[in-house]
Amino acid sequence: MSSRERILGRVRRALADASGEDTPIERTYLREHGDRTVEETTELLAENLADYRAIVHRCAPDDLAATLAGMLAARGTKTVLVPPGLDPSWLAEADAEQVPDRPESTPHELDRIDSVVTACAVAVAETGTIVLDGGPDQGRRRITLVPDHHICVVQVPEQVVSSVPQALERLDPVRPLTWISGPSATSDIELDRVEGVHGPRTLEVVLVGAQPSAEVNS
Repeated sequence: MSSRERILGRVRRALADASGEDTPIERTYLREHGDRTVEETTELLAENLADYRAIVHRCAPDDLAATLAGMLAARGTKTVLVPPGLDPSWLAEADAEQVPDRPESTPHELDRIDSVVTACAVAVAETGTIVLDGGPDQGRRRITLVPDHHICVVQVPEQVVSSVPQALERLDPVRPLTWISGPSATSDIELDRVEGVHGPRTLEVVLVGAQPSAEVNS
């Protein structure tokens, strides 16, 4: 008897007592782990973002332009890539040259950009994940993968959810979704961590509307 025949024989024996009708599988996954307030959910998001080595800032809505300008200046950014639908007021105080996102931009041109600023579709507290869906204020996927520095603005509390199931309920599966948990990183067989291989080396997240507090670093 061949190996194929033995395997098929085991499958037939295993299915001998099985019903011919499809039985629905009951999914009992938790939609949220714990009962948290908005403040606790935001704090968990900040902690998990920092745990993934993202740099977290918090500011009031009226302070966003100044916060972004300060972040770009501190990094020495001379050029910043801007998605077509980004609110112009966000970068109104920035001194860096604003470069529009153009479909014809080559990877080499994008690689010469110092920073990119985007909004997000949703942020997941339990996993410290930012999700982009290619909306006008986020731009095409490659503009957040090629430049070395990505600043992502998250509106609190309206764009923050506790869990992945809650995030999926808000997202359109036909859109180009990019799930970001910290800066790009990979490790080789010796567990040597290298950042910036598949995306930006530095991720900074601004939580707008959260109670301003000290910057959170990884």
